[in-house]
Amino acid sequence: MRVTEGLASELIATAHELADVARVATLSHFRTRDLAAETKETTRFDPVTAADRLSEERMREVLARRRPMDGILGEEFGARAGTSGLTWVLDPIDGTRGYLSGTPTWGVLISVRDAEGVLYGIIDQPYIRERFEGGLGKARVVGPMGEAALSVRAARPLAQAIVFTTFPEVGTADEAAAFRRVAAGAKLVRYGTDCYAYALIAAGQIDLVIEAGLQAYDVQAPIAVIEAAGGIVTDWQGRPALEGGQILAAANREIHAEALARLHG
Repeated sequence: MRVTEGLASELIATAHELADVARVATLSHFRTRDLAAETKETTRFDPVTAADRLSEERMREVLARRRPMDGILGEEFGARAGTSGLTWVLDPIDGTRGYLSGTPTWGVLISVRDAEGVLYGIIDQPYIRERFEGGLGKARVVGPMGEAALSVRAARPLAQAIVFTTFPEVGTADEAAAFRRVAAGAKLVRYGTDCYAYALIAAGQIDLVIEAGLQAYDVQAPIAVIEAAGGIVTDWQGRPALEGGQILAAANREIHAEALARLHG
């Protein structure tokens, strides 16, 4: 889709309004001691809270008013078809386990895409008040330290790299073994920061994020932000990863290639 300057401005403004209302909704429940959580799965704890639902509801209300012709894909309330050729992809709280624990590493993920791919995305951390955006000519972070351009780290070998993933087990036993092959060669490995790790790639703080079992709403905003900052996001075969699954996010093509080779032994 050809995006005019006027349309780009409208999409960016809409995305920021979505992030603003999601901040209010998520912070209204954050670090409250009586927040209940249900689980979406029976074999493991995959929580959803009133804050997740409220955040997505508020964002959908904004879209109904500003962009009623666009489609929506949200984690909590599913898909709604549109007629414009654009779809908003929403994760109202990415990292609900961290949210429940009171850690400030969860985030709100907002992106807009067309049939070809993601046009623009936001990773917002409401408690820190730090917002990363990428696409449609933007690549910046605004937060407690002011505003700065996003730019990934320069190439360096895996032996000097910092690698992140959310869960030490990383999906299936085979996927976990593949991750350990990469981790064994890295300088530093850290766990548990959910979408914030992707923001750190775009900010030039870390080199790799490796995950498995993700959904489209988990990855599309990070893809937009990281690619705008000069990084690369694919699946574990080096293919586009718009629909989630196995994710390899890298600061540059050199470290991406080295990680990809180790994932495959």
